[in-house]
Amino acid sequence: MLVTGTAIISCNKSNSNSSPSDPLAALNLPATPFAYASQPLPLYFNSPPIQAQINTPVDNAVTDWGATLGRVLFYDKKLSINNSISCASCHAQANGFSDTAVLSKGFAGGLTGRHSMSLINAKYYPNGRFFWDERATTLEQQVLTPVQDAVEMGMRLDTLNNRLQKTTHYPYLFNKAFGSETITSDRIAKAMAQFIRSMISYQSKFDAGRAAVTPGQDPVLTPYSNFTAQENEGKQLFFSATTTCNTCHGTETFTAPADRNNGLENPSVDRGKGGVTNIPVQIGNFKVPSLKNIALTAPYMHDGRFKTLEEVVEHYNSGIKSNPNLAPQLKNNDGTPKRMNLTTQQKNSLVAFLKTLTDTVITTDTKFSNPFR
Repeated sequence: MLVTGTAIISCNKSNSNSSPSDPLAALNLPATPFAYASQPLPLYFNSPPIQAQINTPVDNAVTDWGATLGRVLFYDKKLSINNSISCASCHAQANGFSDTAVLSKGFAGGLTGRHSMSLINAKYYPNGRFFWDERATTLEQQVLTPVQDAVEMGMRLDTLNNRLQKTTHYPYLFNKAFGSETITSDRIAKAMAQFIRSMISYQSKFDAGRAAVTPGQDPVLTPYSNFTAQENEGKQLFFSATTTCNTCHGTETFTAPADRNNGLENPSVDRGKGGVTNIPVQIGNFKVPSLKNIALTAPYMHDGRFKTLEEVVEHYNSGIKSNPNLAPQLKNNDGTPKRMNLTTQQKNSLVAFLKTLTDTVITTDTKFSNPFR
């Protein structure tokens, strides 16, 4: 349970590691924090469908100092028992906050049970659940789970609180973020969740094309002026009844409202959400990640079985397996798996469109990078 190890730790001003002249000497942080709370999002992010996706709890709105603290925690190897890995070790900025390995390495070299999912647009998962099997009911719960996992980081929360208390910079940052130097696991979770919720992708080629659509025009039917003919064909296919891709990756955030079974296999080797809930109709169901920066987050699926976007498209085109829990969008009226029967040109166009979702700004932006000197 995440309630263990939550004892409050207060900063000791006389700590031998303190540096009154510069408490942030170990960090490369600006004097004024980066703008995490008020990013210049496009107007379409204010639309009712996107606003309805936001999972930020009322008691943990993103603040500039809160997300700054979260950034430091996210990159700090002190969060693992042997000081060997950080959250960023398995969620690299350059890879869309995912991992290029099929399974990620833990603090002692052990491997995680599933592929590391991208963290981009985590703010816009409507049901607020996280992990592939959606066992975490909030992002605040999710961020502390790998820290305590016996394979991933192997840390006790009370040990972590004491470890952070002995530093110079954390009491200062907790005071900036929460109004006092008190360090608790609850505050650690809130700060990291704030940082992750600030990872919003809105500066891809797709976003530039979407922003240029004249008000009143249908953004789905209107070709984007900055797209190639191939990319526009892929966009049309993505939002068409032929593929129904947008029914699981909806709105400009490309996230989904709930878990899905996408016909990877039958029977299900990994029970997914059903393994958590023991509900038969959820066996083989998994969280549907955002497609933003999908070209940077290979390999794909919960088990990293697909190495390329071409393989992913071919799965949905011809490889969906019959499964009793198969998502409705992926089966015919008689329950058999759908076959899109796309031409080679159409499949290439879909891949081209998916690549327009790449946002290299967020993968290079300093405010999301390693803050340690």
